[in-house]
Amino acid sequence: MPRGLNLRSRWLTAAAALPVLASLLVGCGSSGGGGPVALNWYNFPDDSGALQEAADRCGQASGGRYVIHYNKLPRTADGQRQQLVRRLAAHDAGVDIIGLDVTWPAEFAEAGWIREWTGTVKEQATADTLGAAVQTATWKGRLYGAPYNSNTQLLWYRDDLVPTPPKSWAEMLVQADALAKAGKPHYVEIQGAQYEGLTVWFNTLVTSAGGTILTPDAQAPSLGAPAVVAAAIMRDTARSSAADPSLPNQMEDQNRLAMESGTAAFELNYPFVYPSMKANQPELFQHFKWAPYPGVTAGRPATVTIGGIDLAVGAYGKHPDLAFEATLCLRDRENQLANALKGGLPPSLRSLYQAAELTESYPFAADVLAALDTASIRPQTPAYQNVSIAISHTLSPPAAIKPESTVADLRGQIEDALGSKGLIP
Repeated sequence: MPRGLNLRSRWLTAAAALPVLASLLVGCGSSGGGGPVALNWYNFPDDSGALQEAADRCGQASGGRYVIHYNKLPRTADGQRQQLVRRLAAHDAGVDIIGLDVTWPAEFAEAGWIREWTGTVKEQATADTLGAAVQTATWKGRLYGAPYNSNTQLLWYRDDLVPTPPKSWAEMLVQADALAKAGKPHYVEIQGAQYEGLTVWFNTLVTSAGGTILTPDAQAPSLGAPAVVAAAIMRDTARSSAADPSLPNQMEDQNRLAMESGTAAFELNYPFVYPSMKANQPELFQHFKWAPYPGVTAGRPATVTIGGIDLAVGAYGKHPDLAFEATLCLRDRENQLANALKGGLPPSLRSLYQAAELTESYPFAADVLAALDTASIRPQTPAYQNVSIAISHTLSPPAAIKPESTVADLRGQIEDALGSKGLIP
């Protein structure tokens, strides 16, 4: 999911040259004529039907005060962000509710494009909500979103090849090498392409080693020894017999397909792979198991990077009170459960992880919750897109990493990204 260079300034310039577009968009916020207010919800495209059902359900529950129009954003995170930035830079009054990737709230809040959650609505948005999920929606101590869903990676493995799952990366590479020497499926499927997934891999390893990518005030790179350890693990994995030949080009779905093809013994991926394996490879599914993400050092659990969507209220909508109310409905218990069961996305409400309806379909629910309770988040900064691009560019391809010098180079790239200096690759 690599997103463009510091496009914000370019999009602001472009938006200023699009008065016709802006005038067309401003009138989209209400239905007029005394009928229910029309609230426009922009979110990722959902093929399961769960999001549309949530919009319909909440509109009906409002008693005719509002209806929610679910507008599908482009499929790529890059495209989603571009469309939202263009609209909000043009002060589009028709953007009422926004599904933000968990890395975007700082940027959107700093730009003044989304409203702060305060008072009663803040209490409702954070009640029973996972702490790490709330942290992703918080910027400078203020809440700017209501966590809609969460996400995390687990270690998926075949128990016919691996009776005991590894607890560390070193142990996993040893097991993969032994399987390779025995002529058995042995690949470790991981996101190695030059995109956001590579940043997530690095962030998880850095934080699992006890470090951070940025300093606590997010003004400078931190990195240090933990980053060197993380870079070495990525390089060692890419150069080992565990590496799929396609590792430098692989994203989550390619990892899923490779595991389903039967050539891999391990996979680091999100829970969507479980129902996919069940549907596509029922014989392999019998041996498809899960375990906590492997740690960097023995005896120290991994801190897996959290994912998900935060729902924000647009700054320029004409009906903010109704938008806050509708947003709380969209992410309520009933809708989050439906989103988990139909859409395959882990909820952000803690109590749902004990719900029988969820645990029947998510037998790994306790492991997901444990990972989310110890999760790390990606660097929180308005310049996150530039920082992420610097990371994925510098660490690609993983086999070419030289831990000490690559991390030193990355430090300079991140300094430039934070300062918006030069062209970010």
